[in-house]
Amino acid sequence: MTRSLKNQTLFITGASRGIGLAIALRAARDGANIAIAAKSTSENPKIPGTIFSAANQITQAGGNALPLACDIRYDDQVDQAINKTVETFGGLDILINNASAIDLRDITSLDMKRFDLMHQINARGAYLCAKHALPFLTKAINPHILTLSPPLDLNPKWFAPNLGYTMAKYGMSLVTLGLARDLAKYDIAVNSLWPETAIATAAVTNLLGGKTIINRCRKPEIVADAAQFILTRPAQTNSGNFYIDARVLADEGITDLSNYAVDPTCDALLDFFLDAPISPNVTKSNFHPKP
Repeated sequence: MTRSLKNQTLFITGASRGIGLAIALRAARDGANIAIAAKSTSENPKIPGTIFSAANQITQAGGNALPLACDIRYDDQVDQAINKTVETFGGLDILINNASAIDLRDITSLDMKRFDLMHQINARGAYLCAKHALPFLTKAINPHILTLSPPLDLNPKWFAPNLGYTMAKYGMSLVTLGLARDLAKYDIAVNSLWPETAIATAAVTNLLGGKTIINRCRKPEIVADAAQFILTRPAQTNSGNFYIDARVLADEGITDLSNYAVDPTCDALLDFFLDAPISPNVTKSNFHPKP
């Protein structure tokens, strides 16, 4: 089959910036149709990017864009957004569960409002979007659901002290685990993708240490390129995987990752939920939990 997403329709949550936007732009270069489902309709200096600025970039990159104001915590908004996508582009081929909330505080300081927000967006949001996308994915030629979530590992070090976040993020991975089996009868590929290293996004800048950390990140394009390879694989034979971006690229013959580095002179920081790096020049960070 072709390794292009030309004329494919992607519904991407949280695609107004960061990894979601990078995936959208990579698909746009193939000539894909992109539904940008996100809450950002006006600029925020701390987290720049809106569904409209993303749509402009996608169009300029060669794709077709549909900006959709959508909060994936709400069933009706997801239902309306997916139906609008199908009405506009004639179908739905790929769901990308990218939207996610993060808060690394422990049980003594994490308020329940923030706890609930993470679970509503992360685990429930991924499940909800898959539920509403399913009737249309069953009609696609090579349907995929790809969720930005980590491989499952029940080592307690990943749960303390950031229990609330891990529960919410692993909830997304459980969606992959369960739906890969449940939707096999429809030949829908259901996979997760996780970056080997920290990625230069607004979340990293605002929550994990700012510019010092950013210089030791990789660019979102590494995740986008890995996603493109996954999404162009046959759905029937590529489901139930917890992919790591560097491993996907290595399997495709790409081992020099220096062009993805924010600063190639710095070692990259190993991401949460991973015990050991895949590629060279990756080290554990001071926020990486000890065994």
